[in-house]
Amino acid sequence: MTARHFTIATAGHVDHGKSALVKALTGTDPDRLPEEKKRHITIDLGFAELNLTAPTGEKIHAGVVDVPGHEDFVRNMIAGVGSIDLALFVVAADDGWMQQTEEHLQSLTYLCVQRAVIALAKSDLGRTDIVTEQIRNQLRDTVFARSPIVPTSVRTSEGIENLKGALASEFATMQTQRDFGKPRLFVDRVFMLRGIGTVVTGTLSGGSIRRGQDVVVQPRNTSARVRSIQNHGRDIEMAHPGMRTAMNLPDVSIGENGIQRGDLITTEDLGSPTAIFDVLVERSPRLKRNSPAARPIKNGSTVQVHFGTSRTAANLTLFDGPAVGAGQSAIAQLRLDSPILAFVGDRFVLRDSSEQNTIAGGTVLDPDANRANFRSAAQIQLLKERATAPDDANLCVRSQLRRDGFAESKTLLVRSNFAADEIGGALSRLRNHGEIVLAGDIAAHASYWHDLIKRAAGFIDRVHENNPERRGVDVSELRTELKIQSQKLFTAVISELTRNGFARSDNQIARVSHRPSLPPELLAAAENIRAALSAIRFDPPDRKTFSQDRHFQQALRFLIDQREIVEIPSCSPSRVPPPPARFDRRLAPPGT
Repeated sequence: MTARHFTIATAGHVDHGKSALVKALTGTDPDRLPEEKKRHITIDLGFAELNLTAPTGEKIHAGVVDVPGHEDFVRNMIAGVGSIDLALFVVAADDGWMQQTEEHLQSLTYLCVQRAVIALAKSDLGRTDIVTEQIRNQLRDTVFARSPIVPTSVRTSEGIENLKGALASEFATMQTQRDFGKPRLFVDRVFMLRGIGTVVTGTLSGGSIRRGQDVVVQPRNTSARVRSIQNHGRDIEMAHPGMRTAMNLPDVSIGENGIQRGDLITTEDLGSPTAIFDVLVERSPRLKRNSPAARPIKNGSTVQVHFGTSRTAANLTLFDGPAVGAGQSAIAQLRLDSPILAFVGDRFVLRDSSEQNTIAGGTVLDPDANRANFRSAAQIQLLKERATAPDDANLCVRSQLRRDGFAESKTLLVRSNFAADEIGGALSRLRNHGEIVLAGDIAAHASYWHDLIKRAAGFIDRVHENNPERRGVDVSELRTELKIQSQKLFTAVISELTRNGFARSDNQIARVSHRPSLPPELLAAAENIRAALSAIRFDPPDRKTFSQDRHFQQALRFLIDQREIVEIPSCSPSRVPPPPARFDRRLAPPGT
């Protein structure tokens, strides 16, 4: 039976026994740094593996990320919980609910962690009933309200097996992380091995990565190849979402100018990192009124953005209002000091500029934002729609096409947490409802598309009316008139026109019913041209002869289009400027 893979992260106040509990569960001490062992506190992320058997007999393989609980290392805690499936929330029986217990809970909530098991540690010290009730009260209005609470003691081993059973039962009812074809590994550890080279670790999400695959390190845009992959020391051919993953990238350096924690391993087709995002900022109603964390976030504030395993300073610009208070939400724009590769629907945590307080969380609504259109009506409509349901594929597709008019189907919402078939399904549903049009490689909002086709047809008709002598409209002229930069969109427009009463010949397009004819004011010019060419049949004049008058030019073009006159290109040595082109009247022109 194939094991299912998940990732757990601990959470809780300092000195509540998170690392000791991980060691009791796994046999591995996650505190690996000499300073951690000296100070007896966790400073950086630690890692272990936990193998469980579900009540159904199914094998569960869980990677464990142990996070620090001290207030000075909250940045490391947030880096460890970004891609997890479940939180192992630890509360000590002697202390109960504490400051970092609350801050960790808020961080987990901001990052949309949905499942938890609560370990009531140090249960041998008593007070389990009192602290259990306290925990239930604290979790009452959260997604963890019904989470199991398991009394444990690493000193007596009480409850350790019960805790394993609770974790296995939770995992048995969970789905593994989705593979939607967009792999991202947020790097949480980097080191060198002699004879091996650079190794990076992280929790893989979004898609799979195989041995030998070409990847990109963002935001550095450095290409690399995965020489080998391991999961907790075991060589594997392919890593899947939810797996703790170590990759050997031998050609990538480490350090200040190389790869480091906060970087992202992904594939080239997911776009480039950007530094401006339109977001929904959400502040917890649990923030205590007199706490520094509860102070209003003012428009223009500098904040620290924790995304994945990265942290960067940013300026926060609110769309409306001077500030956002505790328990409130607001649409805003984040202008980051360093670019990141974020998707629609990604979650993040905000801390104040001093890194002393966790002040908010939020959701990325538009990862391709810019300063210029932040307050435009079209952008605000998109942001307000997405803020209601950023995980709704129909809504995200509809809002983007309404704002932009069109997009290439294959690149639409590439930077999102939707699979290609989810986006395709949304496109089909919206087309069936008449909200959008699918034309070749293009998806367009229905009103934009119909207006574009109407404008194109109207322009061609006006040219026919004003210049009936012309065989059609040059397609380049039509493209300029419509101000279309996308070749694929213009190709789709031409295809639509030719299916609905228009015909293209060479580089011209015209209504099928159009028959070129000379207006009265050009008849005389045409007769003069015919006469001139008939009079000197063996020494035809060049174009300059007919260039003095606009009517002559129009009549000449008509006669060439009707193939009554043939333009004869002149041959000459390549280094000598060719003489002007000449014209000849057909020996048996139409109508003679």
